[in-house]
Amino acid sequence: MLHSWRILSAFGVVAIAAAAVPAFGQTPFTLKSVSVDLPSGTRTFSGVGASIVNQNCLGCHSAGIVLNQPDMPKASWAIEVDKMRHAFKAPMDAKDVPAIIAYLARIKGTK
Repeated sequence: MLHSWRILSAFGVVAIAAAAVPAFGQTPFTLKSVSVDLPSGTRTFSGVGASIVNQNCLGCHSAGIVLNQPDMPKASWAIEVDKMRHAFKAPMDAKDVPAIIAYLARIKGTK
């Protein structure tokens, strides 16, 4: 059993080394570290109902990202919040969703 593990390990090392060598005629590439400077704004949501939005939304993005969105009807805000919860896995409690949607529709809803 140990012998087969060594063979598999050796095969893995050879496979990784082969993948790192460029094919004939191709230019080798170099991996580079990249850093991103994220904004460090302290802007928060304000007004009635803002605390629940601050608690649920500011962990993933700034208030400015939301506040710079176009005004949308309440149904569109519901779709956006649903997308945050399900597609992006935002850690918000389902019981907070109606209050979040109501707040967003009030401050950024169509008039």
